[in-house]
Amino acid sequence: MHNGDHLPERLWAYDDYTEFDDRPAESSTGLTSLGFFRAALRRRKRFWVGTAVAGMVIGLGMAARLPVVYQASTSLLVTPMSTGGEDSGAPITNEQAIAQSRTVAELALNKLGLRQSANSFLASYTVVAATDRVLVITVKAPSGSDAVSRANALATEYLKFRAQLVQAEQGLMLSSLDQQLNQGKKNVDSISAQISQVSAQPSSSAQQDQLARLQKQKAQAIAALTQLEQAAAATQASTQVTTDTIVQNTRQLDSAAVAPQHSRLKRMIEYAVLGLVAGLVLGAGVVVIGALLSDKLRRRDDVAHALGAPVKLSVGTVRGSRLNGLADAAQNADVQRVVAYLRKAVPHARRGPASLVVVPVGDVDVPAACLVSLAVSHAKQGVRVVVADLCDGAPAAQLLGSADPGVGTVSVDGAQLTVAVPERDDVTPAGPLRGRPGQSRAAEASLAAACSAADLLLTLAVLDPSLGAEHLASWARGAVVVVTAGRSSAARIRAVSEMIRLSGTSLVSGVLIGADKTDESLGLTGKPDAEHGPVAEENLSQGAKDFLTVDEGPSGSSLR
Repeated sequence: MHNGDHLPERLWAYDDYTEFDDRPAESSTGLTSLGFFRAALRRRKRFWVGTAVAGMVIGLGMAARLPVVYQASTSLLVTPMSTGGEDSGAPITNEQAIAQSRTVAELALNKLGLRQSANSFLASYTVVAATDRVLVITVKAPSGSDAVSRANALATEYLKFRAQLVQAEQGLMLSSLDQQLNQGKKNVDSISAQISQVSAQPSSSAQQDQLARLQKQKAQAIAALTQLEQAAAATQASTQVTTDTIVQNTRQLDSAAVAPQHSRLKRMIEYAVLGLVAGLVLGAGVVVIGALLSDKLRRRDDVAHALGAPVKLSVGTVRGSRLNGLADAAQNADVQRVVAYLRKAVPHARRGPASLVVVPVGDVDVPAACLVSLAVSHAKQGVRVVVADLCDGAPAAQLLGSADPGVGTVSVDGAQLTVAVPERDDVTPAGPLRGRPGQSRAAEASLAAACSAADLLLTLAVLDPSLGAEHLASWARGAVVVVTAGRSSAARIRAVSEMIRLSGTSLVSGVLIGADKTDESLGLTGKPDAEHGPVAEENLSQGAKDFLTVDEGPSGSSLR
């Protein structure tokens, strides 16, 4: 259902709305759900899509420029060296660590005659334990032949170094056994020497007892030495068998071979996909983090709480840079929705012209286009309209083709309008409604005369907290704040609201431009605004016929 101005009728339901007293008056810009992230990604779709495309292009460039890396692999059958108490997977892990040691890498480099650091060579190959007895060595190199030679050299040097380790371990064990045998033999020789000394002494009962005791110790030492010799012989034999088994059963299963290379097309596809994913993740991450860190308001409720007035209309994104003049503005549906709302929001005056000031917060071009469209539409209907542009650069006056300071008359599509632009050095120009004589050039006789004969005074004004807004009440009785979503913080919007109230101008409502489609908030403020109550009441009493009809019937009155 739409009214005659093609504006949804639900917007006018707010005029009689009684706001909840228990709602918080502060802005609540909290993170709620995944919808927050979806909305942020939807708003910055061009950015993260651009980063994804850029990542894909970079990936394709890398695929074209980076040299092709060849790989060669060889497998080794290993009989791991193990000791008691180790875990089941520890022996093959130890073998893997030996193959990846700096010593083996240096031995391979010396064999190959390469002038390369051991660290860089270590980074060029990997050793993987395929099973508990098989190691796979994979080497990367600039060419296939280099990869094969390096893999074979690594396998050869690893086998040699490992055989040396096993033999060295066997030598240490045999040396330990020899030391024990020598100690046993020395013990026997020492006891024999003592027996010889005691035997040379004169015979006596004490001499015979000592000799018997030494004979017994010698027999025990000889028996221990005999057992030690037998154990040493057995250990030496078993150790030799174990060493031979480990060395002989550890060998290279197959010679190194070059792994099949991807086709150039497949390589480019892989790099493009990787670049696309990386760019997508980077772009989405930047958007999400930026949304988390931003203090700019987007939701209707958040803007209403900061403004202290309800947001009675919200439209989608309207890019002012794409509105090339009034023709484009007239064809833009969102602009026309704002114009229709502003038409209803103009406070009617019992004396003098009806007046309204549009205060942009964020973008200025779109509010200027809406204000000028409203002025032209009224002028075409025979209403005498004065447009005052108090903004830097006079964007509204430029749309009407009269941006020079002063008061002048312009003709747009056969309609006559009066345009007022203050002097550039007049930062707080006084208007014709409550201005003091001589306060500003904009309030001189020509402007006063134009406004006295006008039916409608429309003003565009950007408020600066450093300058205040005391002059605003001299230009309009009511104000509508047009907020661009994502362009202003809560503090900025709240400052504009307070400046309007301090000036004595009634704050009618807010309009949000660029609202998210996922925003389901109502845009209601937490406490009633006593200042704009009389204006709303006056609107309702004097403009009710525009959108209310009362039918008297036999059973009473009905309101449509």
